Formats: sequence, C-alpha cells, structure tokens
Amino acid sequence: MNSTNGSLVECNKVCKDYVMGENVIHALLDVDLQIQHGEYVCVIGPSGSGKSTLMNLIGALDTPTSGSLTVNGSPLQELDTDELAEFRNRAVGFVFQQFNLMARTTALENVKLPLLYSKLEREKLDQRAAECLKLVGLSDRLDHQPSQLSGGQQQRVAIARALVNKPRLILADEPTGALDTRTSEEIMDLFESLNESGMTIIVVTHEREVAARSRRQLMFRDGRVVDDIVSRMAV
Repeated sequence: MNSTNGSLVECNKVCKDYVMGENVIHALLDVDLQIQHGEYVCVIGPSGSGKSTLMNLIGALDTPTSGSLTVNGSPLQELDTDELAEFRNRAVGFVFQQFNLMARTTALENVKLPLLYSKLEREKLDQRAAECLKLVGLSDRLDHQPSQLSGGQQQRVAIARALVNKPRLILADEPTGALDTRTSEEIMDLFESLNESGMTIIVVTHEREVAARSRRQLMFRDGRVVDDIVSRMAV
C-alpha cells in the first residue's frame, strides 16, 4: 500500500530515547519530514546527531518512543514483531559500511539470502540473484567468494543483495566508509543510476563529498533536522 499523498516516508513529531543507566539519551527530538517516492536523499551530520537512529527507525530495525512514522503506507509504530520483520524483508533493502557478506559463500548465494523464505523455485531464485548482480556490474563474478573480490566489488554484491527482493526503498548506512576515494565514487555512481531508474535511496553519511552527490541533503544536529537542502540538479 502506498501513501495517498505520494510520500514514501512520513515522520510526524518522531522522538527516540535511549535509557543508559540513570540517564536518558534523546537521540531524536520531534522530527518532522517527508520523503517522496523516487527521491535520492543523504542524511548528514556528526556522530551522535541522530542520523543512524533515523535510518534504523525508517528501516523498522527500531521503533519510535513517540510520534508517528509511516513508510510505504505502513504505520510502523502499530506493527507487531512479525509484521515489522515482514515489512523489512518486503519493503526495504539495506546496505552497510562493512558489507556483511558470508565469507565462504559465493556472490550469487550471498545475494540470494533474502529470498530464503521465498516460494520461488531454486532456478528462479538463481535467475533473480544473477539479474541483480548484472545490474551492479558483476555478472562475471557470480561464483566468486568475498575474499576473491575487491572492497568495491563486495559492496556491489551487498547492493545487489539489497535489491533482490525488489524493495521500494534502499537504506545505506555509511556505504563508502570502508572504501577508497575512487571506489567510493563508483558506488555513488551506482546509487545515482539506481535512483534514475526510479529507486528511492536514503544514504546516511558524515562525508560531505558523498552527500553532495545526492539530490537532497537533510542536516542533523543534536537529534533535530537543522537544514533541508535540495540541490540545483533536482529542481
């Protein structure tokens, strides 16, 4: 189900608190924002600003303390544990800094992992995973294990894995943090290409060079959105 007004993500007065002993950490404070279908957004800010907390909430890895959060028409604060798990598997593809690939498993098998509970036949599972690896430029690396791939190639496998369930949204947390400058640019080129094909992408980063490649930047500080910048190329 899609949101009726075209928004893929809607945050209304979202707060997130963490209790640390006798202290309460206010990670997010009354965050209001909307992200439309097909946007390419970077969430930027220093460590502790709330940007990764926001990603975890949007990806249903955590739930708000208060406020409402709707993603792809699903009110996440109203879903139970099983419904949240189904939402994560169906609607969101995740990309992380450290790739999170299985070491002794081929690229094809790594990409197939989110499909383990799918009802597709094995042949169709292989076909779908191969299609995603081709999409990220790795059609000649299907049988390679992570140790046989460069860092950039491993991140491409991780992106293919994020795409395999045909999600509405890609969430990437510091996706270039473990890569050199040239390889980082290649990964950002890939995100731009995916966005141009219609994929909604949200990248969390502390690197301004990475954020500058997006069409919109949300600046976070102390748990709040302090700036919302739309780049000229998006206008």
